[in-house]
Amino acid sequence: MLPPWVAASLPVSGVLRHAVLLLFGVVALYAGAELLVAGAGRLAIGFGLRTATVGVTVIAFATTAPELFVSTIGAIDVSTDIGLGAVVGSNVANIGLVLGVSALITPLTITEIAMKRHVPFMVLAAVLLVGLGLDGAIGRLDGAILLLVLAGFTAYLLYYVNADPAPSVDHPDAGNGITIRDVGLVIGGLLALVIGSRWLVSGGTGLLSELGFSDLFIGLTVLAVGTSLPELAASVVGAIRGETAFAVGNVVGSNIYNVLAVLGIVALITPISISSSTLRFELPVMIAFTVVLVAMMGYGGRLSRPDGAALVVGYVAFVYGLLP
Repeated sequence: MLPPWVAASLPVSGVLRHAVLLLFGVVALYAGAELLVAGAGRLAIGFGLRTATVGVTVIAFATTAPELFVSTIGAIDVSTDIGLGAVVGSNVANIGLVLGVSALITPLTITEIAMKRHVPFMVLAAVLLVGLGLDGAIGRLDGAILLLVLAGFTAYLLYYVNADPAPSVDHPDAGNGITIRDVGLVIGGLLALVIGSRWLVSGGTGLLSELGFSDLFIGLTVLAVGTSLPELAASVVGAIRGETAFAVGNVVGSNIYNVLAVLGIVALITPISISSSTLRFELPVMIAFTVVLVAMMGYGGRLSRPDGAALVVGYVAFVYGLLP
């Protein structure tokens, strides 16, 4: 396959050029996220952090990096609708598509710790986004509030994870220091994310713009699914390997960081405008998916295959409802 800069010079239609750029963007984002997750996790363990601490902090934030880069670059280069759409669409995709597909593969067990410590913050983040956006914008003060809540969430997790006596989470290489390879993985991952996010934003917006779609629709669909690929891959692999708690925690953590970290940072850079149609449809749908997920988790302590089918059908209906 030709690199996007080569494809752009070929005498083909604009739609095809944008499609090639979009595809390369998705691949680069996925590769960047994988490199960053591996490198950040190894660095944190090398500094002596416990594996569980790494999982709920470093890895959760690292898998949200695609949304952060795409939303920030999209907001600066195109419009804030790209950033808002990518986050809201990614949160809905994480629940409807990622958890739905994972539950179809194998029923997902919901741990008591996840229900008591993590899920409430996911609900809080969703409700907080809607509450702060009721005036039609997420301003710099709102962004600061989101980041303060994120700091509180991270401190809360670190306190309880380190307070729980669980020797099995200790990694044999903990405290052994860092290596050039680990640093290289992090740097390579960040570079791939920067490049991939630019390709994804450029290709996705160009492709759908030529087809007559709005920036918000582009963010809610193509960019949202593209940035959710790390979560989809990680959760599906976790489900296949029987690590169902990881599949659930990956999505819950990602949805928290998407709102608190991504929108918080973007809002500090440039205020995010929210249209009345978004307040009437997309944000209520995100809340509805969150509430339905919590209800499913609370009933029987797991997500069954019928639950997964319902989530996937709900996501398909959501995308259909976005069509002009």
